[in-house]
Amino acid sequence: MSLRTAREPAQADGETASADSTAPTIQTVQRAALILGSFTVSKPWLSLNELTARLGASKATAHRYTKALRAANLLRYDERTALYSLGPQVLTLAAAARASLPIVAAAEPYMERLVKEVGETIVLSVWDGETVTVVRCADNTDHLIRISVRTGARLSLTASAQGRIFCAYLPPDQVPGGLPRLLRKYPELRSEIEAIRTHGLSVNSPAVNGVRTIAAPIFEGETVVAAMAIVGTAVTVADDTTSPIAVKLLETTRELSRRLGNFDPDTLVSAS
Repeated sequence: MSLRTAREPAQADGETASADSTAPTIQTVQRAALILGSFTVSKPWLSLNELTARLGASKATAHRYTKALRAANLLRYDERTALYSLGPQVLTLAAAARASLPIVAAAEPYMERLVKEVGETIVLSVWDGETVTVVRCADNTDHLIRISVRTGARLSLTASAQGRIFCAYLPPDQVPGGLPRLLRKYPELRSEIEAIRTHGLSVNSPAVNGVRTIAAPIFEGETVVAAMAIVGTAVTVADDTTSPIAVKLLETTRELSRRLGNFDPDTLVSAS
């Protein structure tokens, strides 16, 4: 009994020492994450003073962290403006994170099948909380002219077909600034959203580059979780929601939505 009692304080002391030894490491990770999380779409460039205020530490400490993050290619520094931005390694990590999303694995066979059926590039996009981000692109390699969309590309909420899909089906308060405010700023968007909710499709006609996109929503239950789009030229993709390509896209996204638990056909064509 006395031997066990003698050991117990030593074990407790050891546990305390172990916790104390890891505390600086944990703080380092937390501070690095805090710095990286300070950058947003609306604020992609930050000064050392702004990062210091965000960190709640001295400027020397903030500078030490930014130097280490720059060495790891997680931050970039523009000497001309004296501003920091996220580094290229963040894109690699983001691509890996996006690739692990369940919706990517679920949608991939449907995308590959659709590529073969329509002969065009198929793009999958998700909502990242601020805008639409491309998470997967299945190219048609048989065309003489190959259209590809970069994974990780962030698309316009109002100008892209995928962005308009989310405008139509996201809860209004999840749209940045609120959907009513967006409609006041872009009044022409109202008729677009009504058409999307009627047909379940968004068509983005070419402006300058001759590329046309048709997009449709993917639902998990009653929640929109992604948009799948066909991207081609104005010659190969018709500006018509009743075209064979558009119908094939809608059939594919509805099939995938049913697999993800959406069994209400009204959800697929109307806003909740």
